[in-house]
Amino acid sequence: MSTLHIIDSLSPATGGPPEAVRQLAKAYLKVGARMEVVCMDDPSEPFLADLCCPVHALGQSFLGRYRFSPRLWHWLPKNSGRFAGIVMHGIWSFPGVALRFAARQTGVPYGIFVHGALDPWFHRRYPLKHLKKMLYWPIQYSVFRDALGVFFTAESERDLAKSSFRPNKWNSVVVGLGINDPEEAQADPAAQIDAFYRRFPELRGRRYLLFLARIHAKKGCDMLLEAFGRIAASVPDVDLVVAGPDQMGIQVNLQRAAEEAGIARRVHWPGSIGGDLKWGALRACDALVLPSHSENFGIAVVESLAVGRPVLISNQVNIWPEIEKDKAGVVDDDTPQGTERMLRRWLGMLPAERDAMAARTRRCFQSHFSMSQTALAIEQLFLSVTSPLGKNDGTGWDSGNADLPNCSSKRSVEELGKLT
Repeated sequence: MSTLHIIDSLSPATGGPPEAVRQLAKAYLKVGARMEVVCMDDPSEPFLADLCCPVHALGQSFLGRYRFSPRLWHWLPKNSGRFAGIVMHGIWSFPGVALRFAARQTGVPYGIFVHGALDPWFHRRYPLKHLKKMLYWPIQYSVFRDALGVFFTAESERDLAKSSFRPNKWNSVVVGLGINDPEEAQADPAAQIDAFYRRFPELRGRRYLLFLARIHAKKGCDMLLEAFGRIAASVPDVDLVVAGPDQMGIQVNLQRAAEEAGIARRVHWPGSIGGDLKWGALRACDALVLPSHSENFGIAVVESLAVGRPVLISNQVNIWPEIEKDKAGVVDDDTPQGTERMLRRWLGMLPAERDAMAARTRRCFQSHFSMSQTALAIEQLFLSVTSPLGKNDGTGWDSGNADLPNCSSKRSVEELGKLT
């Protein structure tokens, strides 16, 4: 049997969840399991061409921000019975309601991957949106309550989620998250770095810090510019590269702030970068920096570790404990002062200290952030349901007399073979 994964769109422009699905598809293959994806993208979209699992692109434009899709509503009950379990990526949209309806009809268990959407930072930052979500919460909560598991990437994300809304009784499962060891990480580093410098020759011969994420208020871009402005004079050989899509239209304001701080010539805006350009940028940077206010995982953070570059992150990036424990980066508060301290601490290190930290990054990646562990944790959860497809009486899943596993993501590939 396969596992079905549901996502609104696999477009890379929508942020981290599409990349998580792509990474999971590769991980399922690696551990000998099967996975399919259903989305509402047009089948002709080019970003669907490189997935390594069957994709059912329903090709129907959803209606409104709620993503209402009659086609998905009809497709799920007809097809759910082919799967051992179903995983929904994201919340606050119609596909979750359609999934719960299909599960009640077919008896197939399902899980919800929250992807950081219940972090209380959102209702502090956007109180009016939070009021709107409170009105919708009874519907969303029923989807959570009836799920076999609500998936979180870290214990801190799980604990924070409980403080966002009430009622809040559901089965929390920490499955972790990661990436597959990227093929690009095994490619020729010199060729990738040269590709980056040929595209951005003004950076050749310069040290630089790399921000690689959406240009979004949540990511702390404004704090990073403010902190860099304060320390720039003391490190005249260091630049800042801010790479990523401007989804909120705030880049022009950030560029104006850089002009006012007198650092405009030392801040570079390459836009979205991918392929060898991205990997070259990661390999050549002094360190990756992400001072986010809220981050359930941070794929670029883990990619940086995979190619041997340290990370400078806030303590709101939920994987910070592993990075701090392994001394693979620098962690501080998600404030202007914390961001400045983080930069000063890194730039104040001796070259030998920075090299020693870089030498620990690859081991940190391999120990904690393999997507194969996540795929195994999800598979084990669905296999733990003792009845053929589980039972649901409308108040939640009953797994018989068996306890649901503590899916900590620390699973070996061999364990799946024992289960199957």
